[in-house]
Amino acid sequence: MKFLQSMLLWMFLGMSVTLLAQPTKIGGSFDYSTPRTLTIAGITVTGIEFTDVQTIKLFSGLQVGEEIMIPGDKIATAIRNLWDQQLFAEIAVYAAEVRGDDVYLVIDLVEMPRLSKYQFVGLRKVEVENLRERINLIRGRIVNENLMTNTKNVIEEYFKEKGYFNVNVQIVQKEDPTIDNSTSLLITVDKGERVKIEDIRFVNSSAISERKLMKSMKDTKEKRWWRLFKSSKYLEENYEKDKMALIGLYNQKGFRNAKIVKDSLFRISEDRVGIDIYLEEGNKFYFRNISFTGNTKYRESFLKDSVLKIQPGDVYNVATLEERLFMNPRGMDVTSLYSDDGYLTFRAIPIETSVVNDSIDIEVRLVEGKQFRIGKISVNGNTKTNDHVIYREIRTRPGDLFSRTDIIRTQRELAQLNYFNPEAFQVLPTQNEAEGTVDIEYIVEEKPSDQIELSGGWGGGRVVGTLGISFTNFSLRNTFKKGAWKPVPTGDGQRLSIRAQSNGIFFQSYNMSFTEPWLGGRKPNSLSVGVWHSVQTNGQKKKIDGELNPLRQSLKTTGASIGLGQRWQKPDDWFLMYLTLSYQHFNLENYRSFFSFSDGNSNNLAVSWSLQRNSVSDPIYPTWGSNIKFSLKATPPYSKWFNPDKDYSQLSDQDKFKWVEYHKWKFTANWYTALTRGSEDNPRRLVLNTNVGFGFLGFYNKDIGESPFERFYLGGVYLSGFVLDGREIVNLRGYDDLSVTYPNPNVGSPVIAKYGMELRYPLSTNPNATIYALTFLEAGQTWSKLGDFNPFNVKRSAGVGLRIFLPMFGLLGLDYGWRLDDVPEIPNMSRGQFHFSIGMNVGEL
Repeated sequence: MKFLQSMLLWMFLGMSVTLLAQPTKIGGSFDYSTPRTLTIAGITVTGIEFTDVQTIKLFSGLQVGEEIMIPGDKIATAIRNLWDQQLFAEIAVYAAEVRGDDVYLVIDLVEMPRLSKYQFVGLRKVEVENLRERINLIRGRIVNENLMTNTKNVIEEYFKEKGYFNVNVQIVQKEDPTIDNSTSLLITVDKGERVKIEDIRFVNSSAISERKLMKSMKDTKEKRWWRLFKSSKYLEENYEKDKMALIGLYNQKGFRNAKIVKDSLFRISEDRVGIDIYLEEGNKFYFRNISFTGNTKYRESFLKDSVLKIQPGDVYNVATLEERLFMNPRGMDVTSLYSDDGYLTFRAIPIETSVVNDSIDIEVRLVEGKQFRIGKISVNGNTKTNDHVIYREIRTRPGDLFSRTDIIRTQRELAQLNYFNPEAFQVLPTQNEAEGTVDIEYIVEEKPSDQIELSGGWGGGRVVGTLGISFTNFSLRNTFKKGAWKPVPTGDGQRLSIRAQSNGIFFQSYNMSFTEPWLGGRKPNSLSVGVWHSVQTNGQKKKIDGELNPLRQSLKTTGASIGLGQRWQKPDDWFLMYLTLSYQHFNLENYRSFFSFSDGNSNNLAVSWSLQRNSVSDPIYPTWGSNIKFSLKATPPYSKWFNPDKDYSQLSDQDKFKWVEYHKWKFTANWYTALTRGSEDNPRRLVLNTNVGFGFLGFYNKDIGESPFERFYLGGVYLSGFVLDGREIVNLRGYDDLSVTYPNPNVGSPVIAKYGMELRYPLSTNPNATIYALTFLEAGQTWSKLGDFNPFNVKRSAGVGLRIFLPMFGLLGLDYGWRLDDVPEIPNMSRGQFHFSIGMNVGEL
């Protein structure tokens, strides 16, 4: 019996040791009523393939040698820590073995699947490409619930921005059998109907008409069939901005306390919503007394009457007050007055001091500070353009009083060079308080400015090809410098242009020009030289069997010019004067196409003088300023000087025009007016370009009559490019080439007028690809004599167009013009037509 008891005791002890040696899941086999403190002797991680073992141990927070209570909080915390990583589908912690007070733990994991690929269903290709840039789905990334939710939210937000508020996104996860532990995603998107605004209702509005309230909301519009260029989709971000603009309109009208009490969005149908806006207008207020304090530089009467220009009784408009204190884009404000006189730290603070009934008193507190003079001037960012080219355009000079206007003017002059990105231009002033100076650093960014022209056009009944290249930042002095040809020497701001045109044996033309904008380097006096040569034939060979070909017709033109330009300081420094001497020699051999004589030579020696006031803000997309130019080109009056008594009426045209004589007058003007204000979020501005031009070709001797050279031609968009006789080809969109030229398109006209308007809006302000759309109205006409001139008897057209500026190719244009008048001489002319153009201006006038 005692033996049997001993055997049963040893069997029980053996079973107990065996059970303790089995892997035990924490919290499963341990008795919660008797927790134990054990020391972690080892940690083993199982079930993983892609995740680092040491990283898992680190995430768990469990460490070898650490004492833990089993059961206890540390195991639960370790499991939560691993769940937080969102890397695992299953997590378990086991005790593999307990030896005395030591425990060996096992962290058993099942990893989340990784992304192998994903696919969109229900979307267009461009939508898929846009979404791929937004969603962060990368092959090999862990696919968890957070990833799925974020992806769905990004897709929904993208389409809500487009007005699709009913978008439905479903993401289905499927195991990828080709790759272990991987999954693919099938993303199905149903955009639904785009939600548009059907109705906007203003409640309790009486002071301002609903039409004006609607107009103030630029991006929140009702759906109407005639609204083609403004979207009516509901976008919350735009709506919030438009609510602020709505209150701004009330403030401009004097309703300083106007507010939106509440607003609500309601469904009209599946794809239509309505908006109710409840307003509280309040009373209308007016300015009463405006006073200045702190002013020692200028009298209060001058600030009030000459700069502020707000009278008692004027409608209370905070925007007007702020504009005339410190926000006038033209610089006619109090802050500009002081900042242009060295007061760099000047501040103007308007305070409402009294509100009596509907009248408000304003006190403008001025903090003048002290005058600063300019210290050091530096330029950074120019990698190609030499420093002296930039410094000579800078209007701020060391020792001068600080002037904000001079800095703005400097920005404009540097933009006119067309070497730098205007959007990257920065001015960094550094004040030296003790010395009373301010150092100014100009930051520029180089952009491509050289241009290559490769084009084809139709002229003279044939296709004409053109190849040209212009180096706009050339350096002549570095021509023979070793290593300067990259591919050409650059950096001195000179312009070199080489151009060739041909349509085979019928026409060839070659010209080259060079311009030095700062002759001598000290003053902005420019020097321009140019040479050209062209040959026009009927395609016949010059000789046959060594003999001159009697069927050959040819015109050879050779010319050269030299010009001087000068910037004037008076009446202001926007004025430019040019003086040019030019010479052309014409050699006609049996040539009858354009001239009143077919054989002989003709010479055209002329002096051109022009006076121009150019204040446009930017050479590519100007938003303000004007360009007004008057020019005169004249030859010597040979018949009056050398043979005043000679009867020229008896001479042949060949003899009359051996030395051609004429005087040619031109006036052109372009005005640029910004119709909208840009903002930090949207710097684009709608601009109106108004233009007018007039030209007249006169003669000295009525017996000789008008010159066959230098005449005007009007109509179409003429791309042939070759000009044989100094003619000016002016474009009129919507009409055939040269079709509005009287008395004859082959002869040209001595009198021309053209005027029009263009409404422009930029689609891209990137200097490497400036794009703007336009709509135009224009009119023009030519007359055979000055007495027939009638500014109202013109040919009119309208249309739309697009301009693309690429630094390498210049400005490219595509227009569709619709003629509004008939040309009796061409009854079958198309009513509307497309035009392609190359260059800054559509026509020369």
